[in-house]
Amino acid sequence: MAVMDAQSAAAHNAGAWTRLRAMLGGFLGGSSEASVTKRLAGTVFIIRVVSAALAYLSQVLLARWMGGTDYGVYVYVWTWVLLLGSMMDFGIAVTAQKLIPEYRASGDYALLRGFLSGSRWMTFVVSSVVSLLLAGVVKLLSPSIAPGEVVPLYIGCLTLPAFVVANTQDGIARSHDWMRLGLMPQFVVRQSLIIGFTAGAFALGLHLGATAAMLASAAAVWIAMISQMIALNRRLGDHIEAGPKAYDFRGWLAVSLPILMVEGFYLLLSYTDVLLLQQFRSSEEVGVYFAVVKTLALVSFIHYAMSATTAHRFAEYHASGDKARLSAYVAHAIQWTFWPSVAATAVLLAFGKPLLWLFGPQFVAGYDIMFIAAIGLVVRAAIGPVERLLNMLGHQHVCALAYASAFVMNVVLCVLLIPRFGGHGAAAATSMALVFETVLLFWIVRRRLGLHVLAFGKRA
Repeated sequence: MAVMDAQSAAAHNAGAWTRLRAMLGGFLGGSSEASVTKRLAGTVFIIRVVSAALAYLSQVLLARWMGGTDYGVYVYVWTWVLLLGSMMDFGIAVTAQKLIPEYRASGDYALLRGFLSGSRWMTFVVSSVVSLLLAGVVKLLSPSIAPGEVVPLYIGCLTLPAFVVANTQDGIARSHDWMRLGLMPQFVVRQSLIIGFTAGAFALGLHLGATAAMLASAAAVWIAMISQMIALNRRLGDHIEAGPKAYDFRGWLAVSLPILMVEGFYLLLSYTDVLLLQQFRSSEEVGVYFAVVKTLALVSFIHYAMSATTAHRFAEYHASGDKARLSAYVAHAIQWTFWPSVAATAVLLAFGKPLLWLFGPQFVAGYDIMFIAAIGLVVRAAIGPVERLLNMLGHQHVCALAYASAFVMNVVLCVLLIPRFGGHGAAAATSMALVFETVLLFWIVRRRLGLHVLAFGKRA
């Protein structure tokens, strides 16, 4: 009997191991669309996690090396670079994921070649002009700006064109499933160069003030962008035959500007709670809340990974008229956004206290805020990357309206709740705005596209 039990257990373990290997093989080495998507999304997620770790490390090191005042100036200027740089491509980075599959599907290779080069030249020229105008504004306002901020702000203006072109190249690379080429230069190479340049300056005994840190950051952005451009041009040359080019700047902007509104309202929705909390509460409370938001960022990385991976495929299947394939792929994207988000949220909530303690013992006070903030993230994950679906299928105007409505609701709720409830009120306001946004987007997709975009429920 003992021998039989041992053989049975061995057979059971062997069967379990075989099933596990088959599952991992499907995830890591399968050639189906689902396997490719999960593999690419996993790559994007890992890059974002590594990037977050590098960003956190760079913030800690810079704060220690620079001191509070210079570090505060650097963070202020760099935040402006991140915000403006994310919007100054006028939505072209996301538009690339719509237009490139459409041009390929229709066989319009002249427009495809024109977009691959013209989109980058357009965003570079426009962002350079805007940067010059911004430098003029800094010059005009310099008497009222703190002296230590003027030169870093000029350097920030110099950084913007490279930042914007890198975003555009990211969108082009994603449209070809070149996720590492699209994301590594911005999220890993750039952060590593910033750490390396500032560490070198510190090791040489140079004064590491806000100006030096911004110079290091500007150099990192330009080097990463140019390196990415060289690699991208080489791969595009191997992928697309040379030939005539056609440019449809007006058509590109007609698609991208509404998408810019979507991205802009998304950024505003992401920063509203922190900015308004700062107006009504102490810096210490803002710091605790910010630590909570940073800790829960892992959940949003999952949504970002699926959005980055699936957007161009939505456009491709729509352009080919294959609605059944599109519907199945949308359902797959939603499932792989929602359930990993639920699992990540559960882990973060379970280990929330020690994670917050890493910021400092006083940050543990924000642990209960995590539960309130997590509600909105999980509910929003239940419909997956549907904003990308709407943008790719030509419904960017109504998508922008939905985001604008959620933004206005968030502002109103923050103003009402933060003065009385502080960080808890900010988290509640943002969660309610995300729930409202989720319901609105679900209804829009159901009404306009006839698709069920919920991770559970009837799909008829």
